Amino acid sequence: MNRKAQSLLLLITGAAVLRASLFSDLCLRYVKEGLRPYLVITGFVLVLAGLLGVLRDVLPYVARHRAGTGQQSDDAPTDGHDHARGPLTSWLLLPPALALLFFAPAALGSYTAARNSPKVVENYERFERLPALGAAPLSLTEFIARAQQDDRLSLQGRTVLLSGFVTPRKDGAWDLTRLQVACCAADSQSLTVTMHGVQAPPADTWVEVSGTWHPVGELGTRTAALALDVTSLERISPPSAPYLDRAPVPGPG
Repeated sequence: MNRKAQSLLLLITGAAVLRASLFSDLCLRYVKEGLRPYLVITGFVLVLAGLLGVLRDVLPYVARHRAGTGQQSDDAPTDGHDHARGPLTSWLLLPPALALLFFAPAALGSYTAARNSPKVVENYERFERLPALGAAPLSLTEFIARAQQDDRLSLQGRTVLLSGFVTPRKDGAWDLTRLQVACCAADSQSLTVTMHGVQAPPADTWVEVSGTWHPVGELGTRTAALALDVTSLERISPPSAPYLDRAPVPGPG
């Protein structure tokens, strides 16, 4: 790989990183929100390095052309080896850069969730009071914690509103799932709540469901089932930040 190709590769890679982090939310499919500023900085550094490489090659040529000389650049190799060339393995950076620039891979979904280790929900110190009327919107994290930790039994007989994507189970049932990451998609862990009473939509479909806790085990203890008896289901668009386990926002009415 010669110097011109190196500069071009830096420009393409930097443009791909900026496209995913500065001009869209694509980076949130691969890393957590807190790493976004570092990706933006990295993208600018790569683009700047590529532009400097282009200028390094173009300016001497322009200067020679204006001077009307056909002399070769002073930095031409004199020992029979072109030290300006990089290793051929550098070309391996091109396919992922082009993929990110023109066809960004989707976020992790049911395939990963079905093979992941479940995330352990830490003990809550205090549960806020649920709204008096209507379905209570909860994140999957809070639903799991309330089902297995809340000795005030706040889920008893309450309708809740959850959102996530569909993960089919081997037994024919299905789970409502969220993936969480500590750093990037490679360390993802799954939060799952089993759905009862409604047929599963296609795998990876994002849905919003309402229902009541499925009464298996003892509520407020570790024996409580992480499951819901679904009363309604609505398909929704995938969120821009799929690894943030947020409570759904109830619609008007």
